[in-house]
Amino acid sequence: MCQLLGMNANTPTDVMFSFTGLATRAEEHKDGFGIAFFEGHGLRHFVDHHSARSSPLAELVKHYPIRSDNVIAHIRKATQGQVSLENTHPFQRELWGRYWVFAHNGNLVDFNPRLHAAFKPVGQTDSERAFCWLMQEMAKAHHNVPSIEELTRTLAELMPQLNRHGTFNMLLSNGQALWAHGSTNLHYLLRRHPFGHARLKDEDLSVDFATHTTSRDQVAVIATEPLTCDEPWIAFQPGELKVFIDGALAPLA
Repeated sequence: MCQLLGMNANTPTDVMFSFTGLATRAEEHKDGFGIAFFEGHGLRHFVDHHSARSSPLAELVKHYPIRSDNVIAHIRKATQGQVSLENTHPFQRELWGRYWVFAHNGNLVDFNPRLHAAFKPVGQTDSERAFCWLMQEMAKAHHNVPSIEELTRTLAELMPQLNRHGTFNMLLSNGQALWAHGSTNLHYLLRRHPFGHARLKDEDLSVDFATHTTSRDQVAVIATEPLTCDEPWIAFQPGELKVFIDGALAPLA
């Protein structure tokens, strides 16, 4: 299975500590990696079909001074589609004048929806087909830009249709919020004051978040498997959809 990483915060935040832990898992998940950072309405999007353990682009990303309030990253282990750049997550599309970013962990069987010209996959993955279908169905449901609450209700109606085809763990963001759906394996963590130390599970690296934060900061981190060994990660229930806004878990309507 692929590995997902998402971050949502109430202030632009450095995600490199978590990305370093994620990249370590590319030893077994070596079919590409990608990461997308929102900056207001803009987006920095890096993908490579080589392993994050050996990719020069991954090394660049690790040392690039990027701070963002919404981030999605992905380490790929191919199940559908060849190992190629066009099949590397996260994927991006435009809808309602905003960028949308999506990454998927799982395998959808016999999922071949009818897609119109506005949203067509470039690659061959079930993941990109699912993303295009989600964009299409959201565009059909809302003629104008909806609220986050309305979008969450629409996504909650769409998730079961994807679940019927197999495993669907996903991250989705438009830079305003981060939606996460757990089908089999997904965890989240909320960091807030008072901040403390954290140590990566897969790398000999630790950080004292208290020296990098203020008392007002809030950060939500979502990952396939917990990235740290000394923080209170919470598992998603099967079929559970959550939305994170400003580093906090938002109530579902």
